[in-house]
This record gives sequence, structure tokens and C-alpha cells, in this order.
Amino acid sequence: MEFREMRRKKQELSYDECIKILEKNTSGVLSVLGDGGYPYAVPLNYVYFDNKIYFHCARSGHKLDAVKNCDKASFCVINQDVVVPEEYTSHYQSVILFGRASVVTNEAEIHDSITKLAIKYAPNDTADNRNKAIENDYNLLCMLKIEIEHITGKQAKELMNN
Repeated sequence: MEFREMRRKKQELSYDECIKILEKNTSGVLSVLGDGGYPYAVPLNYVYFDNKIYFHCARSGHKLDAVKNCDKASFCVINQDVVVPEEYTSHYQSVILFGRASVVTNEAEIHDSITKLAIKYAPNDTADNRNKAIENDYNLLCMLKIEIEHITGKQAKELMNN
């Protein structure tokens, strides 16, 4: 598939800036094709590594059903959104990516991705405590990933060269 080029190229963030935003932030919005052909967008926590977005879910539910029915997904992360009322604008930075979502089935990849997710959100926890928490919930856990095919980032013109 050929993805659209950004219309306002001057405001486009570099690939490296996009990756930094994905690594730094803690939440994004997953968009998939939901029930009845309606878009389904859900905020979630994630971890980025190896050109993939990983997140967890229950072993049943709308998100999982949507991914199983259609693997095309997009994911959006807002890095900054400062409303400037006197200018009728906001100073923003965001990243949107497109890719194929799937259930992670490889045991090593499941363990690696849930461990990286746990470290991201509880960086000061001990390895023992983290491993116990993962082990306790492992049978309830389903890991999903998006293999990134296209990524773009955009910023407000007021932030360019800042």
C-alpha cells in the first residue's frame, strides 16, 4: 500500500523525532475496524521497540475481536498540546503510525514485550517483584503488537526550529 504524503511538509517531524516521541510517551490511541464496520478507537498504554508497538489486553473483548477480524490499525500519540486561546490555535506535536496488528503467540516475544512494558511503567520496581506480577497474571494476559509500516509526525508551525 502506498501511504499519503503529509500535506504540510514543512511541519513534518523527522523519523528520529517520531521515534523519540514514541519512546518517551506513555499512552496513545489505537484505532481499528470495530463492530459493524465502525471505527473503534481506544486509549491504551504501550511500549515501543524493534519497530513495533506492544500493548496488552484481556483474552476477550472488542479490541481483540477487532484485531482478529481486520489486522489494519493506526496508532496516535500526542506529545504536546498547549492551547493558545489568544491565537485560536494550539502548539502541538503528534505521531501517527499505520501497521498490521496481531496477537503475539511466540512465548519469548510475549515475555520480552510484557517485561519491557512493565519496566517502562514501573522502572523502579525490582526484577523479582516484576517477575512475580507477570507470573501471577500471565494466564489472563494477551499481548498484541503493531508492526509499523508507515509513520509520520507533525508539529505546529510555531514550534518549528524551537
